[in-house]
Amino acid sequence: MRLSTEFVAGVIAGGILGWIFDRLLGTAPWGLMVFLLLGFLTGIYNVMRLSGFTGQAGGKDPR
Repeated sequence: MRLSTEFVAGVIAGGILGWIFDRLLGTAPWGLMVFLLLGFLTGIYNVMRLSGFTGQAGGKDPR
C-alpha cells in the first residue's frame, strides 16, 4: 500500500506543480506535461528506493 501511495503522490505533486507553473507563466500545457513526467519519474524512483532495488548484483560496491 505504501509503494502505491508513494507513486501516486509523486504524480499528483508533479501535476499540481505543473498546473501552477502554467498558470503563473502562461505556458499551458507544457509545464503540466513536463512536471507530470518528472512526477512520474520521481514516483518510480521512490518505489525503487523503498523496495530496496539498487540495480547492483549482490549488493557489492563496484569500485
